[in-house]
Amino acid sequence: MMRIFSVAAVAAALLQGCMFAPGQYMDTAALTEEGGAENSRVDLIPITPKLLAMDAATQVPYSLPAELLSYKPGPYLIGANDALYITVWDHPELTAPSGPQQQIDANGRLVSPEGNLFYPYVGELVAKGRSIEALRNEITDKLRQYIDSPQVDVSVLRFASQRVVVTGAVAKAGPLPITTIPMSVMEAVSTSGIDPLNADLSNLTLTRGGKRYTLDLDTLNLAQSRLNDIYLKDGDQLYLAYNDRKRIYVMGEVMQPRALSFKTRSMNLSDVLGSVGGVNQNTSNADAIYVIRGAQNIAAEPAKVFQLEAASPSAMALATRFEVQPQDVVFVGPANITRWNRFISQLIPSATIVGIGASTQNNLSEASSR
Repeated sequence: MMRIFSVAAVAAALLQGCMFAPGQYMDTAALTEEGGAENSRVDLIPITPKLLAMDAATQVPYSLPAELLSYKPGPYLIGANDALYITVWDHPELTAPSGPQQQIDANGRLVSPEGNLFYPYVGELVAKGRSIEALRNEITDKLRQYIDSPQVDVSVLRFASQRVVVTGAVAKAGPLPITTIPMSVMEAVSTSGIDPLNADLSNLTLTRGGKRYTLDLDTLNLAQSRLNDIYLKDGDQLYLAYNDRKRIYVMGEVMQPRALSFKTRSMNLSDVLGSVGGVNQNTSNADAIYVIRGAQNIAAEPAKVFQLEAASPSAMALATRFEVQPQDVVFVGPANITRWNRFISQLIPSATIVGIGASTQNNLSEASSR
């Protein structure tokens, strides 16, 4: 809360109030004039095609870490606390020793915490760290001493030895078991569900082996996205960040001034203005659309004020290419006539009060002279 307040407070300091007219407006002359410690902390930058081209040239294309893409899950390895269901065809006494009328779980074979498994006629087996196929082959080989051509099948009733954990702005946080079907990042997120109002889609953190990777779910809209190629392994942790500290503050002559949650990787100025209903056509100055950036760090480096002169509708094309950033303040200034009308609206009640006072004084004077 303090961080949000400080950003708004510093931004408000950049918006100068008229000596007579109420409200706020951007005094660009004060920003560009020489001298003054306060003014030296602010740079006024016009939004032009050249500026947008320079920004595009310096952008680093988003890419996924090679070590994440190179990991491909192998066959599922049985682990401690997994429950197995072992079928020996034509031998129900081995397949379902508790009786066929019992629930299938009652006939499951639990792998001990030490990773071992007991099976009739076979004895104790080491199951931990082995594939289902390898365990099936061993059981088949050892049953040949007692059964002619045994037909054995092994499946996992309950996956409990390996899991990933999903937390953050999701509908259902908690562990997800790794099964015989490899689990991708997108499958884990889809299973947990995204909180659409509070999630920051551009900030999904994958923690693996003490190392953190930041993934951007918003890149799924790109044709070259490879998020579906990232598979999870036992012990992975996924955290989808909240967007409560990632906002844009829209102020001034717009239809719905408010703070916007920044939910995606990028958002342009047109998106911002459209989200608040656009500029107020009756009161705004189309040449006074500003984006204030870096106000929270103004003590360390100058804040930047980007100005869009959008009196011509064609100039709004620049707004669709200008990317805003979290904690930016978008301010739309008032037209001169709006400032004048506000000045008059405050002056008239004052003049009326003065007029009433003068009239009262005159009446008292006339009464006393009589």
